[in-house]
Amino acid sequence: MRFYKTAAGESLADQTNLVSAFWIFSFAVFTAIGAQIEIPHQPVPFTVQTFFVLLAGSLLPWKKGASGMLLYLGMGISGMPVFAGASFGIMPLLGPTGGYLLSFPLAAACVGLLIERNKNFWWILLSMGVGSLIIYCFGTLQLNIVLIHNWRISLQTGLFIFSWWDALKMTAAACIVYSYYKGHH
Repeated sequence: MRFYKTAAGESLADQTNLVSAFWIFSFAVFTAIGAQIEIPHQPVPFTVQTFFVLLAGSLLPWKKGASGMLLYLGMGISGMPVFAGASFGIMPLLGPTGGYLLSFPLAAACVGLLIERNKNFWWILLSMGVGSLIIYCFGTLQLNIVLIHNWRISLQTGLFIFSWWDALKMTAAACIVYSYYKGHH
């Protein structure tokens, strides 16, 4: 369903302030919902939230994608149960999974910047790979500093175990984004 007609290659929030605010808020909410879709795993659960981080970065202009993720973090800090396991407050950002969460605005912005001028499927997928790498660099670093204190174990439990899951999410997200831009070409 389209809310308005876009020009070729235009992102979802390139038009009015009201439309931009709608999409920024929507991606914050989608990310919150994605955090609740989880497969429990310690110390980091499998969730769907990075799927929405990548979509926000890809479908919104880079500043607006980052804004959506900042709004998501703000919602959690302010007490809304939007983080995995319906957690909230500052502690999830300071704990072992905080690096992942804190990297969401940067990852969305980088994905948005990378695909701003190139909407080729493989470039979109590569851009999402860069965004995911940002998330996992920050996440694994904080996981190691706060909890594990062993790089080999941190990489295994905070990065490598998620490789198949992220390949699946990135491929699905890239297909959605490519189809969107191809349909608006």
